[in-house]
Amino acid sequence: MRTLYVTDLDGTLLNTKDKVSPESLRIINELVGRGMLFTYATARSLESASVVAEGLKLAMPVIVYNGAFIMHPDTGEVISSLYFTEEEAGFVRRILEQTRISPLVYSFVQGRERVSWNAARENEGIKRYLSKRTGDRRLRPLEGADGLYDGDVFYYTCIGEKEELMPLYEIFSGDRRFRCTIQQELYRPEYWCEIMPRKATKAEAIKTLKSLWDCYRVISFGDAVNDIPMFRLSDECYAVENAVPELKKAATGILDSNDRDGVAKWLRENAILSQKDCGRGDDAAAGKREKADQDAG
Repeated sequence: MRTLYVTDLDGTLLNTKDKVSPESLRIINELVGRGMLFTYATARSLESASVVAEGLKLAMPVIVYNGAFIMHPDTGEVISSLYFTEEEAGFVRRILEQTRISPLVYSFVQGRERVSWNAARENEGIKRYLSKRTGDRRLRPLEGADGLYDGDVFYYTCIGEKEELMPLYEIFSGDRRFRCTIQQELYRPEYWCEIMPRKATKAEAIKTLKSLWDCYRVISFGDAVNDIPMFRLSDECYAVENAVPELKKAATGILDSNDRDGVAKWLRENAILSQKDCGRGDDAAAGKREKADQDAG
């Protein structure tokens, strides 16, 4: 029975140094080489995820931007994508301007993936975000608000104090056109409020990937509240020891922490390999991608 294993990155597979430990890399790469169907689902972009997951050898596409995109980790090929409609993007812009919150706007501008922001409105949280992405080719600083919302937009991130962001969260979490999350940045005081198209969830993306790779079961790993929909979809789900209490309540079981290779050690003892089917996924996916894109759009 083909089983898809999906892990969150930050706080789950990544340790507190934002790295996949050498031991986790050794275990997972060996299992993938033997046929384990394994990938990650993260709020990060592919570029950012590729840096922190360096050395991880994956044979499957990965889920990025909280499910807005499924992409091949080596080539950047887009398998599935979700964007805001023009009407939805216009509504988000009006609310952000009314609340005087300056976001990071993720979009494709003239065919290039860009992260745009008003450089005159940088707070400490945004400065920290930028400091960890030196050399990132997506970055598009602007001298003002002109051009901030250009292109085909698929994601907004607002960084600041919880009290500042909660009104925003209340508006978008109550609107069925959108998916909105708010949570505190790992190991930091600031909060992140993220606004996405309604179907942009890890759970929806896993459904697509499960179908493309003809898998029958899903086993997932996580640490935060935004992993709850993924857990509900899964046949089994495991929270690392450092996970939030809400996720632990939803979990099949609790693993060692992210600093003690909890995910990799569980996989070493329990993963079901699919060596005889290992090559089928690419062929199956190629035949289904067009339909997946049509359904997502």
